[in-house]
Amino acid sequence: MVTVKANQPTTFAQLKAVPWAQVPVGARTRDTGHGRTETRTVKAVTVTTPGGLGFPHAQQAVRITRTRTVKGRTTRETAYLTVSLPAGAAQPADLGTWARAQWHIENRLHYVRDVALREDAHQARTGNGPAVFATLRNTAVGYHRSSGEPNIARATRRANRRSTDLIDAVTRSYRTTQ
Repeated sequence: MVTVKANQPTTFAQLKAVPWAQVPVGARTRDTGHGRTETRTVKAVTVTTPGGLGFPHAQQAVRITRTRTVKGRTTRETAYLTVSLPAGAAQPADLGTWARAQWHIENRLHYVRDVALREDAHQARTGNGPAVFATLRNTAVGYHRSSGEPNIARATRRANRRSTDLIDAVTRSYRTTQ
């Protein structure tokens, strides 16, 4: 499953041009919580032309529409995806569940890297620098999560003030009893 965004203009235009009004709703979920009501509608259609979407193994085109109402204000967001599984192996309800799991990862890791660790403001842009710093950020997030920290920003601030605690934790030797 690959989310197709506007930075892939050809494939995005192809997916947007599918006659979605003629495609029946495959799955719909409604959730309430955190002061909002959210409805997700999944439509999926089989791709009949091999490689016709710019992805050689794409077998389905998917549109997920998320409608949110918060404090009386309604917003709508549409996401387009391609799927390499045939319709028999990936029903619309499954696709909606998988997409939410993917967004959960986006919110849980990438958002933390962007906001708490200010990754987008970092100046490393060439060579191995970006990959090295991304690895360090992922390691920091993983360390804090494995230590039971629910708030990565708070844990990072605390670690900045007490850097020897991190060094001790990383260099501590573990002995096994025999």
